[in-house]
Amino acid sequence: MNSILHMDLDSFFVSVERLRNSELNNIPLIIGGKSNRGVVASCSYEARQFGVKSAMPIRMAKMLCPHATILSGDMEQYSQHSRLVTEIIADHVPLFEKASIDEFYVDLTGMDRFYGCHQWAVELRQKVIKESGLPISFGLSVNKLIAKMGTNEGKPNGAIRVPVGHEKAFISPLSVRKIPMVGQKTYQTLSAMGVRTISTLQQIPRPLLEREFGRSGIVLHQKSHAIDHSLVTPYSEQKSASKEQTFQHDTIDVEYLKSKLVSMTEDLAYELRKQKKLTGCITVKIRYSDFNTVSKQQRIAYTSHEDVLIRIAKGIFDQLHDRRVLVRLIGIRFSHLVQGSFQIDLFEDNTKSLRLHEAKDLLRQKYGEQVVRRAVSLSKARM
Repeated sequence: MNSILHMDLDSFFVSVERLRNSELNNIPLIIGGKSNRGVVASCSYEARQFGVKSAMPIRMAKMLCPHATILSGDMEQYSQHSRLVTEIIADHVPLFEKASIDEFYVDLTGMDRFYGCHQWAVELRQKVIKESGLPISFGLSVNKLIAKMGTNEGKPNGAIRVPVGHEKAFISPLSVRKIPMVGQKTYQTLSAMGVRTISTLQQIPRPLLEREFGRSGIVLHQKSHAIDHSLVTPYSEQKSASKEQTFQHDTIDVEYLKSKLVSMTEDLAYELRKQKKLTGCITVKIRYSDFNTVSKQQRIAYTSHEDVLIRIAKGIFDQLHDRRVLVRLIGIRFSHLVQGSFQIDLFEDNTKSLRLHEAKDLLRQKYGEQVVRRAVSLSKARM
């Protein structure tokens, strides 16, 4: 029988800020853009009691909780603390998956023969709390779905073990909103059908759900019955995505070189968002006409925001390119990839900016990646 552990750092951004400044403890705290056009990236449980939640416009959050403290956030600090927790887990587990900047799955299957899985999970959680100073919750069950739902029910700073054979009984009383795949639109459709709890959803025939939701209806039916066959994917920060361009004619035109760099960065950033990944490291490579090749990398706060990535890539290029020699190749690589949502950049954005990026990505998905480009990246046409 499988034993899957899910661990999730509680209100991660908030917890890091409180670790740095204890005066922020036990007060409503919001991480996000400070202007009224900004968006909530994270909020404390004290703020959630007033109805504040992630992705909400700051303006609305202020109306719901006017006495909340609002911080703009420090993605570099959050990334550093994420790496610290990752290292702690990696030192103690045989197989784990980093699902996002603050979320992990661990496959403990077979460990009961040597050491109790639950006791081992408890000790790992205590070690993370002690060595990182951050609160973390966990859920332990037979698959990733129920382990994650267990974690969510155990928050904040809790631990839940769902015994084998009790998975359906555990999730039955919960709202259908607690199923990870159920968003606002799906919930509204289910509510219109009179389905608000998982126990009611369990009684709906699979063909009916398939007719209403298509292929998603099959997955919805499986999850309502605690069925999940997904595997823990081994984590590796060595995964990368890269692009490079060898020029037909060597060039010394710096503006042209930068335009190519912007174009490639734009394409890679879109690929990250499409795969729901973030990068924690950028490498820029230049090969000169004499075949001398130089590269420079920079660790960065996890992101898939193309504006941020382009700014950093151009900065690395400026540091790297110091020869008046023709260039035959330029390349860029994103590495230290982790699963994560574009939402992680919310405190650097506002709702208008986010809608713009979402609209651009939708156009790319529908009409191809070249349909929307930055003007600077089109300057390659003159070559």
